[in-house]
Amino acid sequence: MAISNPSNGVNGVGHQISPSLNGNHINDTPLEVPVLIIGGGPTGLLQAYLLARLQVKCLIIERYPERLGAPKAHALSPRSLEICRQFNLDVRKIRQLGTKRADAFWVNFLTNLSGKSVGVLPYERMDVGVLEHTPEMIHNIPQPTFEDFLTDVISGERNVDLRKGISFVSLEQLDGEVITTVEERATGHRYQIRSKYVIGCDGARSKVRTCLGIESEGEDSYETMMTIHFNANLRPIVGDRVGMLHWIMDPEASGFIIAYDLSGDAVLISNFDPKRNPVECWNQELCRKVVTSALGVETPFQIHSYRPWLLSRKVAKSYRSGNVFLAGDAAHSFPPTGGLGLNSGLGDVHNLAYKIAMVLNGDASDGLLDTYESDRRHVAMVNSMQSVKNGQEIFRLLKLLGIGDDVAQARKNLYTSLNDPMKTKLIDEGIEGQREHFDNLELHIGYVYGSRTIPPHASHYEPKFTVGARLPHTWIAVKESDLQPVDVSYVTELSPEDVQRRTYSVLDLCAPNRFTLIGDLEVPGVKTVRLGQGFDVVRPEGDSWLSQSGISEGGGFLVRPDQHILMVLTADTTSQDVQKAIKEHLCL
Repeated sequence: MAISNPSNGVNGVGHQISPSLNGNHINDTPLEVPVLIIGGGPTGLLQAYLLARLQVKCLIIERYPERLGAPKAHALSPRSLEICRQFNLDVRKIRQLGTKRADAFWVNFLTNLSGKSVGVLPYERMDVGVLEHTPEMIHNIPQPTFEDFLTDVISGERNVDLRKGISFVSLEQLDGEVITTVEERATGHRYQIRSKYVIGCDGARSKVRTCLGIESEGEDSYETMMTIHFNANLRPIVGDRVGMLHWIMDPEASGFIIAYDLSGDAVLISNFDPKRNPVECWNQELCRKVVTSALGVETPFQIHSYRPWLLSRKVAKSYRSGNVFLAGDAAHSFPPTGGLGLNSGLGDVHNLAYKIAMVLNGDASDGLLDTYESDRRHVAMVNSMQSVKNGQEIFRLLKLLGIGDDVAQARKNLYTSLNDPMKTKLIDEGIEGQREHFDNLELHIGYVYGSRTIPPHASHYEPKFTVGARLPHTWIAVKESDLQPVDVSYVTELSPEDVQRRTYSVLDLCAPNRFTLIGDLEVPGVKTVRLGQGFDVVRPEGDSWLSQSGISEGGGFLVRPDQHILMVLTADTTSQDVQKAIKEHLCL
């Protein structure tokens, strides 16, 4: 079954989005659109793009007229890039915009950026071996750069209208529709937008969530953090000790530097003592002092911004209220320790997009939309707990190395510890214990919808050929495809022949707008792809996939539009069984 006709208007047919918000709508009929998205960050922008590709018109309102400069998140997970690829976003260009793999490969542990190296770990899975589990290894790109990329892409989408400088005020739900009141910030003028659905992508302090009265669960820790965005040429300082993250042990600046661009853009996230440096005492001068301590040398730099926050996690108790949904940080917020926040949000909107499109087009009932929360909320719970665990463990390690009544004494204790063979052994063990923090492959691609299991280890990914799992990846050969070939030439360890053998993934067989059957059954309305006809598995790398999948013995998979397995087929599965599974999923 495929998503059928293009949709406009509130209920999906026949109404165009008004071309401009010129202040005249307060006395007119409210602006009408099928889907209104509140928030133009990465989650909202990707939601709009995915819906547009599924022929659903949507309007995004963003309160800020210009994008904020702070880099924020920096890592697109393998799953996020797989989602981009499925919807034909140019992943090659995304990789060109971000940090080069060679600069991002390592996590360094240092007394300060120019000081003694205490340890080093790999940053996530950027080794060649990870390409046996995903066609797209993790990539580092500053959040504003990714947002600009998405904005450029949707500017050419006729099904998306992006309006900046527009704030959400309130909403009410009437007769299966949502009436949203918004305000032009420049003029204070208010007007209404009528839509079938509203998706709140308006961040951790979501006004949409507050308006709905949805509470969050979670906890705050006692760790107080300061994010300092600065600009400096770090290459002469790091030399050959390049890396994506540089953990600083100096007690004046205890925390880590994210090197978005070693030649310029960087962030220091420092764990500070609010008793010694209360939040209200922070200013440019104190920020410069802390950054200088982190760098360890005098070098020119500019402070762009600084902001305090608590190491905490929050997950909304509900992701849906009537026809209003929460996604991204509006639904869940957790620390950056693990790089799971942004990617959780991108996974949210991927899950929600096809469901909204199918309901709008009459291919599914409203019950399908309830599965958004049941699918995604547990993923956020697991990711939030892992993020807090990562943060608590690593800051505990840093504090143990530099304990003292004042900075001078703590710094002395740090260097004493580093010169003590017994303590050095404990430090090495402590750093090795952080390996899970920087390898979250199981959380990125191993989650299973419908399961409430908490993975015992974030790093230990095993392919799962089970209902609810993302279809495990293997490299395939195809005669034709609507997608561009995967380009793994950035992995310099691969020979030209190796690159050529890795051009398409079995994930590429899964259409974003319909159910896909990988096997031999013919089912009306379902795309069927047969081994040996529609594709072949690249061998010997794919032998394990063939044996585990059971496809060679007459089995197969029915895959949802979001590339997750809906049904595992056996040799006895009938066409009627498949149709029944689809109807149950669509709540028909």
